[in-house]
Amino acid sequence: MPRALLCSCLLALTLGSTAFCAAQTAPSNPDTPLFNAQGYRISLYRSPTPEQIDGAQIIGTEQLQALLKHTPAPVLIDVYRRQWLQGRFIEDEPHANLPGSHWLANTGDGELAPVWAEYLSQNLRLVSDGRQDVPLVFYCRADCWLSWNAVKRAGALGYSHLYWYRDGLDAWQAAGLPVEPAQPEPLR
Repeated sequence: MPRALLCSCLLALTLGSTAFCAAQTAPSNPDTPLFNAQGYRISLYRSPTPEQIDGAQIIGTEQLQALLKHTPAPVLIDVYRRQWLQGRFIEDEPHANLPGSHWLANTGDGELAPVWAEYLSQNLRLVSDGRQDVPLVFYCRADCWLSWNAVKRAGALGYSHLYWYRDGLDAWQAAGLPVEPAQPEPLR
């Protein structure tokens, strides 16, 4: 968001008006759809996210910390994007995630190419040992629809014990919790 727009949004929020900011995050072309026919978000991925999702439970940082103490602990799935060029991931910037996470890059897009759909499906089978009742926690950043899409997609694949860590890595770091350098799971 450009600095002038950010300042205007902050001023509007201070004055109690969110309509100005909401209008600024709307598509520039009102005919541009936000969702596809299957219900996946396909544009403006970095924008306010809903407070509910069908088929999954939304959790915060304290709830996630409590879940991680359970046996079996949930499998953490980071879906942050990574550039893909000529058959390999390009490290354009360092990325860290929650300790023990599996980074399934590029699997949260609304329109998922077959290669990425298979990448998601294969890796979910691997990390869950083929069991669709294993608890899975999906996350990305705060105000990021990629993890919302990934949760919906995991539900469509038959996974039944799903969590959405809605505020993701940003909330984890804001709580002063540790992160570790990450690399995406390889595309097989």
